[in-house]
Amino acid sequence: MDIDNTDKKLLALLQQDGTLSLNDLAEAVNLTTTPCWKRLKKLEDNGIIEKRVALLDPEKLGLSFTAFVQVKTTDHSHEWYKEFVETASLFPEVMEFYRMAGEYDYMMKVLVKDMKCFDEFYKKLVNSIDGLSNVTSTFAMEPLKYTTALPIR
Repeated sequence: MDIDNTDKKLLALLQQDGTLSLNDLAEAVNLTTTPCWKRLKKLEDNGIIEKRVALLDPEKLGLSFTAFVQVKTTDHSHEWYKEFVETASLFPEVMEFYRMAGEYDYMMKVLVKDMKCFDEFYKKLVNSIDGLSNVTSTFAMEPLKYTTALPIR
């Protein structure tokens, strides 16, 4: 789907404040509400807008310990990959999960309360699936930038 500058403006506005009313959005992009609604509906129907959610402050919820877990495996079969992805994805502490190029095969961003909770997560993870040859973790000292807004141009 091609998106024009008006669509990009709508997306930028929603990324900053998902609670904006249809009237406010329409006014901001110089449209009336019906064409604005049709554009939003099209963006949703085409999967560009996946969902609208509330962004929570992890620290205020007691989740201030961020770890990046890097995993190496000796098993690169499709069956192992599928099982590992399914298993690791079940952990609610895993916020992001990637298959990587480079020294490590996979990387996870994990969010927990503290080191004790991370240790519990780590033990569950390494005991949940065979074939992990190296699991290394690094810990964030301070978040310097965090955004969910995509760089739409």
